[in-house]
Amino acid sequence: MAQYQDDIKAVAALKETQGSAWNAINPEYAARMRAQNKFKTGLDIAKYTAKIMRADMAAYDADPSKYTQSLGCWHGFIAQQKMISIKKHFNSTERRYLYLSGWMVAALRSEFGPLPDQSMHEKTSVSALIRELYTFLRQADARELGGLFRQLDAATGAEKAAIQQKIDNHVTHVVPIIADIDAGFGNAEATYLLAKQFIEAGACCIQIENQVSDEKQCGHQDGKVTVPHEDFLAKIRAIRYAFLELGVDDGIIVARTDSLGAGLTKQIAVTAKPGDLGDQYNSFLDCEELSADQLGNGDVIIKRDGKLLRPKRLPSNLFQFRAGTGEARCVLDCVTALQNGADLLWIETEKPHIAQIAGMVNEIRKVIPNAKLVYNNSPSFNWTLNFRQQAYDAMKEAGKDVSAYDRAQLMSVEYDDSELAKLADEKIRTFQADASREAGIFHHLITLPTYHTAALSTDNLAKEYFGDQGMLGYVAGVQRKEIRQGIACVKHQNMSGSDIGDDHKEYFSGEAALKAAGKDNTMNQF
Repeated sequence: MAQYQDDIKAVAALKETQGSAWNAINPEYAARMRAQNKFKTGLDIAKYTAKIMRADMAAYDADPSKYTQSLGCWHGFIAQQKMISIKKHFNSTERRYLYLSGWMVAALRSEFGPLPDQSMHEKTSVSALIRELYTFLRQADARELGGLFRQLDAATGAEKAAIQQKIDNHVTHVVPIIADIDAGFGNAEATYLLAKQFIEAGACCIQIENQVSDEKQCGHQDGKVTVPHEDFLAKIRAIRYAFLELGVDDGIIVARTDSLGAGLTKQIAVTAKPGDLGDQYNSFLDCEELSADQLGNGDVIIKRDGKLLRPKRLPSNLFQFRAGTGEARCVLDCVTALQNGADLLWIETEKPHIAQIAGMVNEIRKVIPNAKLVYNNSPSFNWTLNFRQQAYDAMKEAGKDVSAYDRAQLMSVEYDDSELAKLADEKIRTFQADASREAGIFHHLITLPTYHTAALSTDNLAKEYFGDQGMLGYVAGVQRKEIRQGIACVKHQNMSGSDIGDDHKEYFSGEAALKAAGKDNTMNQF
């Protein structure tokens, strides 16, 4: 890279100023180390990735087929292997991000042990994971460039020029992370302080939800409680101020609404006049009209349109919304968030149904035409059952004979090779493209895929290794597949940084370096 050659010259010039004390310093080695450490701080990463994400958002506005994707990661190694695999298979990281799931932090990274997604885990563990993910991605850059530098040293002629070109055009493994801050872990000041830690660790994009912080539930569980809009908007502003304070002027905020599945609120909103935001929030409350002489001890009363109304209050001291108002509340949430500083939306749904999502997005776009969604392609959905039921309904509506199918039992293996199952699978395959075109979804993510892949692969290995297959269970089921598929971590010593360390030993000690990659290193068998 031009920067690489410039760094060699710059260090060489600096070396000249230091006299004989720097005789052992090799400018090219220093330039290599600089190239392998492109991002010096988390803020460097946040600024770099924010520009990528903003450009991707603009590209999507021009062409909805240019949607983006990510997979949730709960460890730096998982993030690293994902990006190495993406580069291997697609030669690019374009429009491919990482997602940091609060659910997985709670379940896998808390010192309390596995916890439900209820904001009970240490909030600093989230920013620590962002830092860890980027540490592993930066190491992936260093590892890949280190291999190219070693090839460069061994090459001659045209081969050397070709390798130099690969170095000049190196594509970093560092990509945007959408980071889950739950409901902000406290009041707006707490949200601001934590957002700063996220950004300083490298996050260019922060997702926050409109639930009550101390009542927070997983989006796919019952008992969700939302806050009035002004409370939520204060936290959106807190995150924006955190971005601006740290100089990430184009940082991205994802405003998530859980209103579709949240039937409760902890507060009645403050309202100054009919039709204001607080009044609109309260208009969804489940109330009964009464007269002054019907008031009971401790009753809470609101006045609307000249009438006294008593919101229904539960023994938990929570108030409930009217049934069937979820979609309207989602639309109001989304419009309000975008009008007050959010950049992207997240509508948590109970099923992956394009028509349902598009119905809400179309209403939002009547007010904000370029509204865009981040959508959770959640493992909490039974995708097979949902899409088979959608296929069943579509076939029935089209007048096709569905008498061979039991709609309530469509998950049954007996249907796996049926026409209906094939139709459903094709709809699952094209779901992301279809939803991005028809329902305004800019970014598709799976929150906790590697949680499930780890469990599945471990189950398969345990069954074989501890059963009749013994060591063949590992060799045939894991190692041989790694070799055949070119999985980088089959050379696990290299992946852990052994070769990078050898390079540094040579830089520091010259011929006296004791390196690990000699002929007796069993990694050479691969």
